[in-house]
Amino acid sequence: MLMRLVVSRLVQALFTLLAISFLLFLTLEVLPGDVASRVLGREATEASLALLRERMNLDLPPLQRYGLWLGGALRGDFGTSLVSGRPVVDILAPKVANTLFLSVHAFLLYLPLALIPAVVQAIWRNRAPDHILSVATLVLLSIPDFLLATLLLLAFSMSLNWFPAMAIVDHTTSFRGMVHATTLPAITLAVVMAVYALRMLRDSLIEVLRADHIRMAELRGLPRGRIVWGHALPNALAPTLNVTALNLAYLVGGVVVVEKVFSYPGFGSLLVDMLQLRDLPVIEATVLLASAVYIFANLVADIAAILLTPKLRDRA
Repeated sequence: MLMRLVVSRLVQALFTLLAISFLLFLTLEVLPGDVASRVLGREATEASLALLRERMNLDLPPLQRYGLWLGGALRGDFGTSLVSGRPVVDILAPKVANTLFLSVHAFLLYLPLALIPAVVQAIWRNRAPDHILSVATLVLLSIPDFLLATLLLLAFSMSLNWFPAMAIVDHTTSFRGMVHATTLPAITLAVVMAVYALRMLRDSLIEVLRADHIRMAELRGLPRGRIVWGHALPNALAPTLNVTALNLAYLVGGVVVVEKVFSYPGFGSLLVDMLQLRDLPVIEATVLLASAVYIFANLVADIAAILLTPKLRDRA
């Protein structure tokens, strides 16, 4: 039964991604201006424009071009950049790898930043630690990510000189150098994500700690740490998983501001640059990839919520 539910959700996710790809192609299709004229410039002749339109399949009907583009995307071929003339995959690969590294770094910091304060607040609810952390959370929630990134730059780069002001990396940068360069942007992303999940996890954990099976575990004399971390926390995680899924999508597709502040050559920065240059093949590939991550992050969160929650698991 559980496997049937997983397959059903997976099919829904694939159809959603297909619909997004069609809407994306249609949206870019109706943008004003001639792509061939924009690529070749005002001095282009009619013969050169016609040749480029033929090479880019612009002379074909839109639905036929969508079919060709979708077929290429399914094979991993997203075409050629209009600006550089390079394959889109070659442009995307290093940028995606950089953002993936930053995302993993940020997510590893996000887990303790969300879990530990939430547990502390739940255990000492309505006491001094709970009040202090609640105020700190509200303050951090009110700070935009670009301002938080700037404050971290001023504190740890300009004043203390612990980290570089610009997170510039390339294929020659070592693993240790990558970790060092991405620490400040990773902290920024982790804090932004954690403050959204922390409050929800705190409230959920407080509710679970009041449940009957937790009371029974306390009466049996189980250690407090084992009750909280082994029994209460797994049941309290389910409502927070959807927030975590949105945070994962934000990590891959919404790090534009943070990457720009730290001059980090990642996926988000590439998307902004290509939007300014109107490089349609690269835009299509980047937006489709970000959509895929968003959809499947939510899919994983739904499945994890079912596996972690006994009531949902029994219904499945």
